Amino acid sequence: MAALLLATTVAPPGVRPALAHPLAFTEVTLTLREGGAFEANLIYDLDALALGVPVDTNDAELVEALEGLPPEEFATRVAGLRRLFERRIRIRFDGQPAPFEVSFPDYGTPRATDAEIPTVLGLTARLTGRVPEGAATVGFFASRAFGEVHLTIADAGRAVEVRSLLEPGARSDPLDLTGPVEPPGRLEVAARYTRLGFVHIVPEGMDHILFVLGLFLLSARLRPLVWQVTAFTVAHAATLTLAALGVVSLAPGLVEPLIALSIAYVAIENVLTDRLTRWRPGVVFGFGLLHGLGFAGVLGELGLPERERLLALVTFNAGIELGQLAVIAAAAGSFGWFRSKPWYRRRLAVPVSAVIGLVGVTWAIERALSP
Repeated sequence: MAALLLATTVAPPGVRPALAHPLAFTEVTLTLREGGAFEANLIYDLDALALGVPVDTNDAELVEALEGLPPEEFATRVAGLRRLFERRIRIRFDGQPAPFEVSFPDYGTPRATDAEIPTVLGLTARLTGRVPEGAATVGFFASRAFGEVHLTIADAGRAVEVRSLLEPGARSDPLDLTGPVEPPGRLEVAARYTRLGFVHIVPEGMDHILFVLGLFLLSARLRPLVWQVTAFTVAHAATLTLAALGVVSLAPGLVEPLIALSIAYVAIENVLTDRLTRWRPGVVFGFGLLHGLGFAGVLGELGLPERERLLALVTFNAGIELGQLAVIAAAAGSFGWFRSKPWYRRRLAVPVSAVIGLVGVTWAIERALSP
């Protein structure tokens, strides 16, 4: 378990996450022009994609690597990047893929060369083509290589704009180009935001997973877990709701390092004691307030629908709780057979907590030093 945690949470040698573009998703804007042309702008870390490395790789290293390539090899990399977009992106009209040309409009412009975070190719890939005559529907697809997609389809001729969230590798629902656009129903909104809340815990919320696992490991008895989870749930639900409604806010540059420190705190206390101290539920409540602000940051990136905002907020919160329960259930399934053993704390709870504490401290330092 300790080896697995280290392997999944600590960056490999030579790959530094600092100074990376914070692209947790791919932003896509597909515009249908009145003259029959279409243009899709995809926001992604093109330098990393051209070199075939993770998007959290140090951007200065990416720039150095690309600028150090011979002109022929650089041209080969750019050509390969164009082919990658041609193979892994589909813009479909009436279910049939439409051909498009790929360009990188930021390359060689101040938008890339004078950016606060260095880049060579920029962050925008532009796909341009023609809308087939008489097309009745349009849809978009990006392979899993692009992660979660925040898609906007704008029909300039009808002054229509539709937004959707696509899981990695998912197709968008076809947009009718001939009739009126109907907003999603309540059931669709509820299902969508419940799922989004869940996946932002499992599998995407590794820091929240480690925090909940730290709560679980404190004691082999059920009562300490119930007290801690209750305090955590009430706190993060409160700040998520208040932040989403614009009542409270805190800079992510402060929230994220503190969340990492909360992981380290519960893990270190697990090493020092197996009892629920008087102050721990209160401390966990305070950390829950921070985690709620972190959830609110994610929800801010996803956006709330114009209609049914309250429903989306409630179901997103419900999805988070389901994800949290899934983590506890998985931990119980993994450790449940051993929690009654006399060696449980010595051989499992303490070593795993120590690894979680190390990860939390590492993340806190990295996040505090990131611009």
